[in-house]
Amino acid sequence: MLKVAIPNKGSLSESAIAMLKEAGYRQRSDARDLTLIDNVNEIEFYYLRPRDIALYVASGELEVGITGRDLLIDSGADAIEALALDFGKSTFRFAAPSGTAYQLADLAGKRIASAYPGLVNDYLSNKSISATVVRLDGAVESSVRLGVADVIADVVSTGGTLRQAGLQVFGETILDSEAIVIERPGSTRNGAVDTLIRRLQGVVIAKQYVLVDYDVEDAFLDQACALTPGIESPTVSALQKAGWSAVRAMVKRTDINRIMDDLWKAGARGILVTDIHACRL
Repeated sequence: MLKVAIPNKGSLSESAIAMLKEAGYRQRSDARDLTLIDNVNEIEFYYLRPRDIALYVASGELEVGITGRDLLIDSGADAIEALALDFGKSTFRFAAPSGTAYQLADLAGKRIASAYPGLVNDYLSNKSISATVVRLDGAVESSVRLGVADVIADVVSTGGTLRQAGLQVFGETILDSEAIVIERPGSTRNGAVDTLIRRLQGVVIAKQYVLVDYDVEDAFLDQACALTPGIESPTVSALQKAGWSAVRAMVKRTDINRIMDDLWKAGARGILVTDIHACRL
């Protein structure tokens, strides 16, 4: 039976459980449950602290896990990313007191406060920068004002919290993180692992794409198809009306309104958009 680790609480947990349900797997109904067996799919789910999941997978106790890319890197565990899940996104940046105009090179010799010391040390090592990383579990923004650190490295969304603390971001992005499926490097996947990853990938793609259908005169068919190339290619069928064709293709959800406008300008009519609930590509 395949053993899979799932975050036990927080936004990662809620979204991971929702995605697994969409992929056809049983999930716990009581947040206090630590394990759940899905006999139909022959999988045993373990609900663990997100920070610990990479360590369990790396040890071989569990074959697969869902965690954050930031948590994987921070753990230093011998596990690799198998699939990005397109939720739980976050951006890590450096921040210093407003007006200091720090550059990346200015981090040398500085004290950097972060709740992700492993991630920050990994980044600094890759940039050949020597600095002291101070581990804090919370209230990282206050560390500079309290004299614990010179700069911080933390998750940044709008930057409002940083501004309230008198800080501003500088330098390049340390990491763009999101929820991911992880496994051990070099491990031999069995059928259950392949099926799990394929199902989750189908859910991810279904959320990212929509189906667009439209009719277009054959004189403008090539122009319209260039706007909707699809995954492999669009499906084109002749209409009963002479000189017209029906086209169906998958289109990025974020681009659909612009593409509908462009299709209309290219002569397409009867443009319809449909959600995709599941797929295998």
